[in-house]
Amino acid sequence: MKIFPHQWRWRAIVLLALTMTACQRVKFGDRQEELVESLPQDPLVQVYFNHSPSSQYFEPYRQLTRQGENLEAQIVTTIAQAKSTVDIAVQELRLPKVAQAIAKKHQQGVKVRLILENTYSRPWSSFTPEEVSNFTPRQRRRYTDFRKFLDIDADNQLSPQEINQRDALVILNNAQVPIIDDKEDGSLGSGLMHHKFVVVDQRFVIITSANFTLSGIHGDFNKPNSLGNTNNLLKIDSPELASIITQEFNIMWGDGPGGKNNSKFGTHKPVREPQKVDLGNSKLTVAFSPHSPKQVWSRTTNGLIGKQLENASKSVDMALFVFSEQRLANILENRHQQGIKVRTLIDPGFAYRPYSEGMDMMGVALSNKCKYELDNRPWKNPITTVGTPLLAKGDLLHHKFAIVDQKIVITGSHNWSNIANHNNDETLLIIENPVVAAHYQREWERLYTDAQLGVPAKVQQKIKLQIQQCPQILSPSSFVQKQIKKVNINTANLSELDTLPGVGKKLAQRIIKTRQQKPFTSLEDLERVPGIGRKMSQKLSDRVTW
Repeated sequence: MKIFPHQWRWRAIVLLALTMTACQRVKFGDRQEELVESLPQDPLVQVYFNHSPSSQYFEPYRQLTRQGENLEAQIVTTIAQAKSTVDIAVQELRLPKVAQAIAKKHQQGVKVRLILENTYSRPWSSFTPEEVSNFTPRQRRRYTDFRKFLDIDADNQLSPQEINQRDALVILNNAQVPIIDDKEDGSLGSGLMHHKFVVVDQRFVIITSANFTLSGIHGDFNKPNSLGNTNNLLKIDSPELASIITQEFNIMWGDGPGGKNNSKFGTHKPVREPQKVDLGNSKLTVAFSPHSPKQVWSRTTNGLIGKQLENASKSVDMALFVFSEQRLANILENRHQQGIKVRTLIDPGFAYRPYSEGMDMMGVALSNKCKYELDNRPWKNPITTVGTPLLAKGDLLHHKFAIVDQKIVITGSHNWSNIANHNNDETLLIIENPVVAAHYQREWERLYTDAQLGVPAKVQQKIKLQIQQCPQILSPSSFVQKQIKKVNINTANLSELDTLPGVGKKLAQRIIKTRQQKPFTSLEDLERVPGIGRKMSQKLSDRVTW
């Protein structure tokens, strides 16, 4: 076909327009997403978001171009540059490209060490049909989805080649990468080994809220519209910070797999004070959980968060997977009364539960079996800037960050909960740097733009129904928490001990028998009683005295 000069000019104009549009928009599923201008990065503390509105990438597993920054690529690139050491502590690792990068470095002679949470330290492909039949519904769904991911040729059969290519833990085991989990200390495991960090060559550090999984970074394999759980990742160039985090790693690692039970997880770790690092234009503070319930709260990780909130002079914006720490909510209420602007986003799965502090902030309360949470305190002057973000089906708000006065960022793996504070192995990082804070502020505003704010109609109806069904509890509008009388475990009789949650007559008899041998002098002393472990003693922490 003959094309005339004016047609060439027209084609050139169209192609130029299409090229410009391609730079500004990305098609994802049935949506067109507009890309925005990238923000400047600090040279030593760089931050990335898997839902970033300024980037797009080609995701290899589902074979699609999507909006966001490829957090897996950041992890792989950092590991690939290793020359001497790679230390990784992450709750769950299922991404084959990360596993391949780790295996390659190990085979090249780089010293590689990996710590996982014991619940996720076994390859999915190794479970027998009988074991799968005993899975919980959630475990079975995850197992089914992962089988589809492994089944590259979609013939409903898993060949050895497919398993060796896609099951990350098999890749690591085949390469004989040294791995331990939180049972290495001889226990049943800590609350959760919930760290999510990488240290390379004792210099480069990754700290993230993301697990190294498809749903944590890219999106659910069988849901094309999923962008993955909202997560952030920091890449930090700091030998000093790397040294601090390596110390935490070494406490957990002990002498490695198969040696003595000298690894330390959970509250068996020694007390570690927060440590500060001056890095270029940034001031960093790093802290680790958990802490003994006997530790003064202000000196715990949640206490450190509380200090940052108390120092807010203008604003606090939070994007939290779960928010259930009452003392932090109380601090925020006081700051709100002083005129500080408080805005909060919580994952929809946790925002409206009885223990959610988001409910307190909105001035309402839900009971659990006609009982309010101990010390619950709905705000007398509630706010309407609390809600849940609009996310694709299957995606979670998995961030654990807050921005204070638009210049200080609180982030890491640490959820704002009592469990994270006293049970889990966690990392908390505080960054004072306006350039870094601007990235988090943009992510927060993006999530807040389409958020559902206030108490949803369904929750309002549930509250009204509870008031009708539980006449003995007060309405949320006039809620006053009744003080629960604590039981003295050294003097209480059998009937009084029997009133404690989880303590029946037999366990009460054991408590009496144990105290006759030696009186209790602390909460941890309760663990001398057969049948009472760490979790049980912590459950009773607000109900007993001695």
